[in-house]
Amino acid sequence: MARYKGGLTGKEKAAVLLVSLGTERASEIYKHLKEEEIEQLTLEIANLRRVDSEVKDSVIEEFYEICLAKNYIAEGGIDYAKEVLEKALGGDKALELINKLTSSLQVRPFDFARKADSTQLLNFIQNEHPQTIALIMAYLRPQQAASILSSLPEEKQAEVATRIALMDSTSPEIIKEVERVLENKLSSMVTSDFTTAGGIEAIVEILLSVDRGTEKNIMESLEMRDGELADEIKKRMFVFEDIVTLDNRSVQRFLREVDNSDLALALKSSSEEVSRIIFSNMSKRLQDMLKEDMEFMGPVRLRDVEDAQQRIVNVIRRLEDAGEIVVSRGGGDEVIV
Repeated sequence: MARYKGGLTGKEKAAVLLVSLGTERASEIYKHLKEEEIEQLTLEIANLRRVDSEVKDSVIEEFYEICLAKNYIAEGGIDYAKEVLEKALGGDKALELINKLTSSLQVRPFDFARKADSTQLLNFIQNEHPQTIALIMAYLRPQQAASILSSLPEEKQAEVATRIALMDSTSPEIIKEVERVLENKLSSMVTSDFTTAGGIEAIVEILLSVDRGTEKNIMESLEMRDGELADEIKKRMFVFEDIVTLDNRSVQRFLREVDNSDLALALKSSSEEVSRIIFSNMSKRLQDMLKEDMEFMGPVRLRDVEDAQQRIVNVIRRLEDAGEIVVSRGGGDEVIV
């Protein structure tokens, strides 16, 4: 094990940890990784030679300590974590852990606000500038942000949604100043670091949690303000794999509208659950025809599959806008009358 005498790299430690956890647990972890991370880890695991039990124990112990530290951070912040770690592991070890993981263990801004009641937050921020409201909402839990967005005046909803979607990195000075104002009203200020929040994914998560009326108002306003941004958000509001959330009547309705060639192409890379739901809402004759088309098609480009899936999603969105199918979401859409 000469290669490990000088210490393991982060990737090597991750590989050793996954091997030590066993295939079942490792496969569960893989589900939460990006494709690039999976490739890198798989390569490291493939290059692993025999790992001494001493090395394995050291990696597992370090991983355990990191988990402890993150748990303490979640409970009471970095100062609390440092104090507890010093008592548990000693001052030097605690300092080593905190220094090593400062960036990853930094408390997210507005942590106190995520623990506050949405109505209370709304009272404090509804009269602020839309950019200030957007900054705060970008750091809240999606359900919190959705509740606040739904309660804002209609003319301000789209303005705030736009600013969240277009938000990128925010300097720590601005975050500290906004936190300071809220601190005087809600809670104590937390540690800030230069961080990124907002963006398309943030506003999509929020819009998926609001009621359909609020979403429709925001999207209509966005289409007038910034058509490209509205289209990008629409693409992510409902993806092909979300077909599993539709009821049978809605599936049968959109199947009548889509082209069979698009359907065969779209199912080439879909999950088993999506395929099962679609096939279960077809006649036996149509099932056989579709499966035959897929088999006859042979290998296809992933881009072509994704384009076909997007065309089907567009059909679903059109039918939802027309009120012909129901797409489950937060808010009042669950009420059927």
